Amino acid sequence: MCESSLPPNYSTERKLLNLNDLSTGSILAITPAMGAALAEASGVCLESQGHTPGVRITVRGYRDSSYALAWQPTTAQARRSWNDPRDATEMGAEGIAILLAKAEIGYDVLRRSWQGTGFDYWMGMTSASGLQDMAGLEISGIRNGDDRTVRARVREKLQQVNQSVSRTPDAYVIVVEFGTPLAEVQRNERNE
Repeated sequence: MCESSLPPNYSTERKLLNLNDLSTGSILAITPAMGAALAEASGVCLESQGHTPGVRITVRGYRDSSYALAWQPTTAQARRSWNDPRDATEMGAEGIAILLAKAEIGYDVLRRSWQGTGFDYWMGMTSASGLQDMAGLEISGIRNGDDRTVRARVREKLQQVNQSVSRTPDAYVIVVEFGTPLAEVQRNERNE
């Protein structure tokens, strides 16, 4: 981890999500180049809301916790590249959510899902016999919203994954709000 991505008084004993980890190639569904882009988009969104590396993101829902966020400070070129707020917010939310999937749910993000499935990624485990898809992951981002907005988006995304439950095992929804920052993680269990 680069020292410049955290404030000098940061304690390594706290829980950490390092957005730079997205570009290591260790996430099966994310190439290093894509991971670097997701991390950059996350940094642009966080900084647009006045946050600096080391800010804590509150996580609620499936489990309640919080993490310090680390990232490389963005450049003017990165801000110009991610000038479309909708794209930056969605891609930035994906970056944070992919790291939260492992930290909070315990699943690796294995592959991108096709459009129309009701979710963005397949998550699961790797084993000697290969990849085992176990759950869908739907991600959404909000640049700056209040609690009511976040809860409404979570409900909307849970309804969306409900439509795919017959084809999929359990599904999870992660909504990332950059203003607070906050992430809500909810599980939609398959009804049998």
